[in-house]
Amino acid sequence: MSGHEWLIGLYALNFSLLMTHQVDSSYWEEWDLFHIPGGNQLNLVFNLVLLLVGMAGFGFLVAGRAAGDYLALILAGAGLFAFCIHAFFLARGDQRFRQPASLVLLIALLPLSVAMGLTSVARF
Repeated sequence: MSGHEWLIGLYALNFSLLMTHQVDSSYWEEWDLFHIPGGNQLNLVFNLVLLLVGMAGFGFLVAGRAAGDYLALILAGAGLFAFCIHAFFLARGDQRFRQPASLVLLIALLPLSVAMGLTSVARF
């Protein structure tokens, strides 16, 4: 499998995990955790934008366009950020995202995002 094909697979998996985490974030009312005004209404708009940008990035990546490589690197960074910020909140004792499925999603983002980031950087 080529680096490009590997990156496409990593992108699909990482994007799926991140979007599943976003669904979980709605359950936990993550906007309160980050003190974001607008509640669920702004959260819905935010997630729509994430889906559109993420799907566009996947299309660009499959098509072999440079924008896909850049968006893959950004997606890897988003996965790392999600893992790190939630690890911080969990370490501080926050009770959200402590269910097994929530934790598995977050933990899976770490190695997947690192692999995706390294694969992305190797393509530049």
